[in-house]
Amino acid sequence: MSGSLTFEAVAEATPGAKWKERWDWSWPAYEAWFTGRGGDDGPDRAACEAALGRYMPELVETHARLADLAGGGDRAARFLSGWCPPAYLGGCTLAAQSRAGEVRLVRNYDLSPDLNEGLMLRSDWCRPVVGMVEFLWGLSDGINDAGLCIALAYGGRGTTGRGFGITHIVRYLLETCDTVGEALRRLERLPSHMAYNLVLADASGRVSSVELYPGGGLREMGPAIATNHQHGTDPADRPAFTRTIERRDHVELLISGDIAPAALADRFLDAPLYQTNHA
Repeated sequence: MSGSLTFEAVAEATPGAKWKERWDWSWPAYEAWFTGRGGDDGPDRAACEAALGRYMPELVETHARLADLAGGGDRAARFLSGWCPPAYLGGCTLAAQSRAGEVRLVRNYDLSPDLNEGLMLRSDWCRPVVGMVEFLWGLSDGINDAGLCIALAYGGRGTTGRGFGITHIVRYLLETCDTVGEALRRLERLPSHMAYNLVLADASGRVSSVELYPGGGLREMGPAIATNHQHGTDPADRPAFTRTIERRDHVELLISGDIAPAALADRFLDAPLYQTNHA
């Protein structure tokens, strides 16, 4: 594992030379991951593109442009679709706080720096969006021009179902929604391929936390926080190692107190929210 990570900030309104450069640099590693995790045994290109057309029609044109930039191959197009990808995990603690007209959504990354793309992209595909890129066009978190902000956390179970990778779902919501309410309504029809948690906040001050289940289904939770487990009878993966329950209890105490939204980020630098044992 490396000891540091260099972040890049890139602005490119529509997919072009900058995105192509990133693709050329990243694809060999992603292709090895995709094939090594059984990606070639997943749905074919036609099925992947049909799923995009059914669930995310607003992104069909962008996907086609990205696939062309990536060389037009079937494997690249299937990977870029985000439909039924191989399983992937992650860490993270999330919290959103709204008080007296002030809104903040804070998250950290509990995964190894070697697994972070380190790319912040400002794009204008369906609308202006800024976010941290995963899987070359999905987002682990971001904000759009309406002030809608979303971040994700692994839900703690490795079970998979038919659905989209969560980073594509975050991208889609930020490209098409103005508010938390609108995003929640769209989530009702968007299947996630694994258990993931989302925390959302918008410019009006509304905040929310949602648990997504493999193959579809969701449950809105309160308060607007998330770590790496979900409510129910299924146990989380490695809870003692990830300290997911301890972290959730800690952040719930934080936001239930008198902490101001603007002060929340600094508290994420304290244990148990700050960790060096990466997921």
